[in-house]
Amino acid sequence: MAMEMHAIERLIRNGIPDAKVTIRDFSGDGNHYVAEIIAESFRGKSRIQQHQMVYQALEGNVGNALHALSLKTDSPN
Repeated sequence: MAMEMHAIERLIRNGIPDAKVTIRDFSGDGNHYVAEIIAESFRGKSRIQQHQMVYQALEGNVGNALHALSLKTDSPN
């Protein structure tokens, strides 16, 4: 069963409490999402470290209930 957008957002917000999260279903099939995540806790971290934080927040769902997720991460301006 595919993971719904609100569940993805909830996991990210729980794992990264200061995150501003925007999620879009870019294919319209409920399986392929783009997540834009802006968080102060990303400041000073590499893009890889930022993505690792998101994957950790998703608690192992990537590749299982969550089929495809493209990440765009940054710290606030």
